[in-house]
Amino acid sequence: MDRPHLLRNTEDKCSTSDDIRQRAELISDSMADKLAGVEASAVSLLTRAVELDNSRRFTESLVCYQEGIQLLLDVTKAVKEEAKKQRFRQRIAEYMDRAEKLKKHLEQEKETGQYHEQLHIEDNSTGHSYERVFGRFFEDIVTVVDIEDPYIRSTHQVYNLLRFCELLVKSKCNIKQINLTTGKDESKNSQQESRLNEITESLCKYNVQLVVTYSASLHDREIRFNNGWIIKIGRGLDYFKATNGRFCIGFCDFDLRQCHETTIDIFHRKHTQTKYSVE
Repeated sequence: MDRPHLLRNTEDKCSTSDDIRQRAELISDSMADKLAGVEASAVSLLTRAVELDNSRRFTESLVCYQEGIQLLLDVTKAVKEEAKKQRFRQRIAEYMDRAEKLKKHLEQEKETGQYHEQLHIEDNSTGHSYERVFGRFFEDIVTVVDIEDPYIRSTHQVYNLLRFCELLVKSKCNIKQINLTTGKDESKNSQQESRLNEITESLCKYNVQLVVTYSASLHDREIRFNNGWIIKIGRGLDYFKATNGRFCIGFCDFDLRQCHETTIDIFHRKHTQTKYSVE
């Protein structure tokens, strides 16, 4: 009488064992897929780093090297096969060596004030949000930013300024002051001042002071960070095209927004002058 009962218990145990094995296999497959994804991201970043390096876009290249190396280190820690680990270690060492040389080269040129990098944004191209273009210069030592742009007047131009200010506030910069020099909109002066005052009041909540100066003779467009980086942009902050509608891809995410053709020149000066002191 007991045998059927014992048989059922045995079958239940086998079924449970199979379930556990299947779950373990699913987890293993999921981890393998995730690892393959991280490895693919590392390869993509490091490939981009080499391309930027060859194009002499060294600041962008260094960021890609650093991010790609970190991902490859994460993959190496998770890989089981020793031969594969060794291959990854060798590649990491090669990329780290190049990144270190690049970093020293940048420091030498920054020290002598000879650094110059140029980025050409092609007409209708995408992937040039403010975070992509300026983000690598937002170091924690940055406290003051000077913006010179004669055309912070119309609605979309003031929104561009606002987006740039938002990026500064949420970055790792210890931003305390933003100095804006722009042209006065004689036809809609009160509207321009009202909008800039609204940004000023909003920034105060984050302990950031916006100082606005109007200039009738300003023509050049330039952004200066007090860590020494100077960015000259042919079109200033206004290099994005309008989307075809408010519900089109690229309306919210500016990495997906098409751009006007423009050139960005990047310089570094060891000592930069700020127009206002920050207490």
